[in-house]
Amino acid sequence: MWIDTHCHLDAAEFDADRDAVVARARAAGVGQIVIPAVAASNLDTVRMLAIQHDFAYALGIHPLCVMSAAEGDLDQLAEALETHRADPRLVAVGEIGLDFFVDGLDPDVQQHFYVEQLKLAKRAGLPVLLHVRRSADKLLAGLRRVGFTHGGIAHAFNGSEQQAQAFIDLGFRLGFGGTLTFDRSLQIRRIAASVPERALVMETDAPDIPPHWLYKTAEEREARPGQARNESSELPRIAASLAELRGWTLEKTAAVTSANARAALPRLR
Repeated sequence: MWIDTHCHLDAAEFDADRDAVVARARAAGVGQIVIPAVAASNLDTVRMLAIQHDFAYALGIHPLCVMSAAEGDLDQLAEALETHRADPRLVAVGEIGLDFFVDGLDPDVQQHFYVEQLKLAKRAGLPVLLHVRRSADKLLAGLRRVGFTHGGIAHAFNGSEQQAQAFIDLGFRLGFGGTLTFDRSLQIRRIAASVPERALVMETDAPDIPPHWLYKTAEEREARPGQARNESSELPRIAASLAELRGWTLEKTAAVTSANARAALPRLR
């Protein structure tokens, strides 16, 4: 069985055919999907989707959403984590983190929401799903500052080999997805091939980060909107790239990455 550790199943891109998307994922052998929240406004949405489809979910405020968030949103998140603390489907706090790639995001505001959500996760005893984009060192510093020891997943990992090892040393797994399928992603492919096998988990970040066979240029996307949508059903084919890099069978890749996902997010067990 495959586990997609990061899929935004609540995204508007899936509104027209969400049930069919789930059916295709299951037909492809994806038995579990983790649906992360991105804002206070969709905390209930991801939880209800997880209940409806017997999946898992995470609750958090995404760094791309913090500029429109308020302190009350942190209170709402804290309340939701407390209210649903006994729900076995609630497996992490996320998606949280830092993004120093997108323009117009105040780094101080991002840091505040990141650290406060780490504290909430620590209090809840839950791992975290970390958004890592040109921010690995700051994320690591925050984890050490808070004394966070519950681990989790560095989602869509794109840092250096040294940063990868630093996350691993703190008990994190590294999430790999569609970027693995691009020959030009030399560093990410090198890290996926060389890190300890216990560090690897699979994800799609659907509808985002489409693999190379779905990827479209900006011009193509403008001409045919929605044609590059990623889905959880693509996970086994994406994982074939990891299998090739590691010299594994697809069966071993599924077994290793699913076991690692359960270790990173213990409630998945």
